[in-house]
Amino acid sequence: MDNINFYIEHTLLKPDAKKEELIQIFNEAKEHHFLGVCVNPCFVSLAKEQLKGSDVKIVTVIGFPLGANRSDVKAYEAKRAIEDGADEIDMVINVSKLKDGFYNEVKQDIEEVRRACEGHVLKVILETDLLTPDEIRKACELCIEAKADFVKTSTGFVKNGVGAKVEDVKLMHDIVAPYGLKVKASGGIRDYEKAYALLKAGAERLGTSSGVVIAEGMRDI
Repeated sequence: MDNINFYIEHTLLKPDAKKEELIQIFNEAKEHHFLGVCVNPCFVSLAKEQLKGSDVKIVTVIGFPLGANRSDVKAYEAKRAIEDGADEIDMVINVSKLKDGFYNEVKQDIEEVRRACEGHVLKVILETDLLTPDEIRKACELCIEAKADFVKTSTGFVKNGVGAKVEDVKLMHDIVAPYGLKVKASGGIRDYEKAYALLKAGAERLGTSSGVVIAEGMRDI
């Protein structure tokens, strides 16, 4: 496996994040050569300014954290984020419609954001803590049909949620990999051991606010 740092999207999505905290994660991402940072849409312009001249990707979240926005609102949010400098978009699936079996509406929701992404990478957050294995499978199938680039486990905002689980990542990978989609694990990834296990299970990205801890844990092994 390559340096684990190259898989990490250093993340700060908490609602009370301050500018100094964001600048800190941008500096840490550059120092540790993380693949990217993931911030809320209102901070994309700041990330663009602070990361100028670096190879760190700017990732933002759409319809976050509930996924219950109208599709046209999600699409506009994605388009505006890209205009502000986002390289990649992580949208939240409409969990309610998925669980009610309104699969065509879920697919259309993803497709509308896909069109708005204008060729940029689109990841779809399934919120696996709220889904059964059969629902995870169906969500993955809809993401394949809608031509997403990644399926992603979690927002990290479900109360009492576990976040990324090895068994869920393996299931998602087994479903989407034959169609060229990848898996991003996020939620509850706080140490090197968990991060490594998720990569072994098939994840190709790790969304975590503990990037520095994980990087230092790798050096200690």
